[in-house]
Order: sequence, then C-alpha cells, then structure tokens
Amino acid sequence: MTPVELSRTVLHAVRRAVDAGELSVAVPTCAVVAPPGPGGCGDYATSIALQLARPAGQPPLKVAEVLRPHLLGADGITDVVLTGPGFLNISLDRAASGVGLVGEILRRGERYGYADGPDGRVVQLHCPHDLRAVVVADAAARLLRSQGALVRVTAEGFEDAWTSVLGVAVDAVGRAPAELPVNVRPVPAPESADPMSLGRDAGRWALLHPAAHDRPRAGDQHLVQRESNPLFRVRYAHARARAATRNAADLGFTADPGPVTVAGSDTGTPTGTATVTAPLADVAPELLAALADHPRVLAAAADHRAPDRLARHLVTVADAALPFLPTVLPRGGEKPSAAHRARLALAEAVGAVLAGGLDLLGIDAPDHL
Repeated sequence: MTPVELSRTVLHAVRRAVDAGELSVAVPTCAVVAPPGPGGCGDYATSIALQLARPAGQPPLKVAEVLRPHLLGADGITDVVLTGPGFLNISLDRAASGVGLVGEILRRGERYGYADGPDGRVVQLHCPHDLRAVVVADAAARLLRSQGALVRVTAEGFEDAWTSVLGVAVDAVGRAPAELPVNVRPVPAPESADPMSLGRDAGRWALLHPAAHDRPRAGDQHLVQRESNPLFRVRYAHARARAATRNAADLGFTADPGPVTVAGSDTGTPTGTATVTAPLADVAPELLAALADHPRVLAAAADHRAPDRLARHLVTVADAALPFLPTVLPRGGEKPSAAHRARLALAEAVGAVLAGGLDLLGIDAPDHL
C-alpha cells in the first residue's frame, strides 16, 4: 500500500464511520499520512482524528477509537495503535506494501507523486532582480504545477543570460503593483560567486540545494565526480539504476515487482544457511521508506516554495539506493530469478524517482555517467 492509497483508505474509514452513524462530520477531501513522529510507532501516522474532533463534537481520542476498527478491517493494514491525543499509528503488511509501492512508481514513472490533475489554485510568484531568487521561483513553479496549481512567475528584473545558461524564464518583468509583494526572496549568492560558470545543472543545484535562509556556495565542489558531491551521488545513483535495466536486458530478464530471495539462517540445514523469501521492506527498508515519502516531499516543497526540500530528499534516496544497486544483477554463475526481477523493479523505481525529481529542479538526469 502506497501513502496515496493509505490516505484514501483513511478517508474510506471516515466514510464508513459516518455511514454507520458513529460520526457526524463531512468527510474531508484529503487525509495526511506521514512517518510517525516522536512517541509514534508503525509505518505511518495520521492526525485525522484531531482534524475531525471539533466538527464531530467529540474528543480526538474518542474519534480515533471510532476510526480504529474501520482501519483494521482494510486490506494491507495489520495493526492500528492510538498514541498521544489521538494519533492513529498504522502498521502495514510489509510484503504487500513494498511490492505495491514499487508497482505504483513503475506505473506512474517520473510523474510519481504528481497530482492527478488541476486543483483550481492560481499562484503568483514574484521575485526581486536576483539570480538565485529567479532560479528558486522557477523550481517552485515546477513543483506547484506538479501538484495541480496554475502558476505565473514575475520578477522585478531579469538578465537574458540567465535563460541561456541556467534555463530559467519568467512570465513578465517589472515592478509589481503594491498588492503583489515579493514573495520569493532567498538569501542571495555571494557577490564573489558565479553560479553560471558551473553550467546549467551544477549551477542550479548550487542555488537550489541550500535552504532559502542559507547562503549558497558556488565553487567547483559541485562539479567534482566524487562521493563528497551530493549532486554527483544523485546522478550516479540514477545512472546505476538505468544501467541495471540495460544489463538485465542483455541477460534476458525484465523487472517484476515482488518479494526477493536472500540468504538467511536456517539451523535445520547441514550448512546452517538457506535461501529464504523476504519482503522488499526487509531487504531495503530505508530505500523503500524514502521512495514512499516522495509524494509528501513534493507536496511540502510546493506548499512552502522550498525546492531545497526536494533536493535534499533526492540525496536521501540516492544514499539509500547506492548500497542496494550492486545486488540487482546475478553474480557469477547465477541465473536470473524472480528475486532478481524484483530487485530490478526496485532499481527502476529508484531511477524514476530520481529522474522525476531532478527534472522538477530543472536538472538533467543522464543515463550514463
């Protein structure tokens, strides 16, 4: 079960409680699910009970107690624990959730985490005559559009070279009326820095990766192909994922989401080891958690006009993927198996998330590096 599917499941639980006369509320249009906070447990938590408490005229904990049995009856949910004032902490069937997540990413491709369509929002971004502000506004606009918003970007000043080198553009240039203040104003790059000398990809990364309140660095560290360079790690992980697909094709097999087979302990065998089937979530838990969190990160980055959140998230995905990717292909005399097809599916999911995220930042994701 993916986070999007879990959100829908939570809303269905609310609907069932309303239909049963247990709650008297309007069913909300969305339910936020996220990794549990301090004191939480399970795979995801939701504050839907706190959201519904006032309209229901009941304490949040009581609302959570009403919703709990409806969630426990849903496919893919193994346990629901109440914590704090009324948080619902949800544990998923790990085998089914991992396979379902990978399948959903492969189905959506680079648009995984995007809204299903326009949501009616119209957003105006206005920035000063500053290179970093224009680049941040450009990336924020891409993120907002991915979440269904219609966006217009304007700037109080603009240089044509910014388009030719960094690929940024605005819809209009000039001072805005008083009712439209500057609403994108990150800390500018130092005067001594020259992000454009880094080229489009490294230059944009140098300006987007730091948080808006941090001063960016635009040195050659963004160009070196070493593990110390976060942009290199992200693009390298993407290239390794794409290479896995090409190499698998040469070996005659393709991706198929499913559980993987790993070496495990078995004292009943003469050697003490055996081949056992394990859920993907047990083989690469940090990687699956990062992939599952991608839609939430996109939504949060869009809402806060903070492309740095996406940039840092891509580094998290890459760092979780790099130790896993060497396990995808058969080794030595091994023949491709269902486990290899499952690992390849996970690798392709990694490639889709990294490529889609880099595209939203306006950065190329090369297949070869």
